[in-house]
Amino acid sequence: MTTLVLLTALLLDARLEFTKVFPQSQPAYVGITVESSGAAVFKTDPQDEQPVKFQLSSAETAALFALANKVDLSQKWEAPLKVAFMGTKTIRYENGDKTGQQVYNYTENPDARSLTDWFERISESEQCFIDLERSVKYEKIGVNASLLLLQSEWERQRLVAPQQFLPLLDRVIKSDSYLQMARKRAQALADTFREVK
Repeated sequence: MTTLVLLTALLLDARLEFTKVFPQSQPAYVGITVESSGAAVFKTDPQDEQPVKFQLSSAETAALFALANKVDLSQKWEAPLKVAFMGTKTIRYENGDKTGQQVYNYTENPDARSLTDWFERISESEQCFIDLERSVKYEKIGVNASLLLLQSEWERQRLVAPQQFLPLLDRVIKSDSYLQMARKRAQALADTFREVK
């Protein structure tokens, strides 16, 4: 059996939840839930009744839950240093009888930082999705700027679940109501994202 198959077998009903509350930032609230199947939900309001739903790839899901299994949720993560406030973050992990939660602003724990970065990347990706979706629907002249942001996130290796963007990109590609440069950029991104496994 491959490592991925073994990990999947161990995570039949596992769930990861991440929230970040940071009143001085935009958005002021982020909530992310990821199931062991890779099904995920992103919210910018705890009462959001229409959250963004997306699917992580099996490789992304395996990497995320491998980190979650590695971190020690019984030890305090908050660093004893005086650092700037960067938002109250909460990570909760459920896997059968094994549950744990940590609330922190800043941690020096390398595994915890890696897990936090995963959720920050998911947040950045979903904010790109929301921005592109809004532009495609309501502000066609702004689509190229949204695509530039998406391209930048991809080049910086901050984008997760790129396949979720394909329906929006295809919509831009197929309609001559968008700028030609936007259609070309959408085509290049769609070609790249379709190659991602």
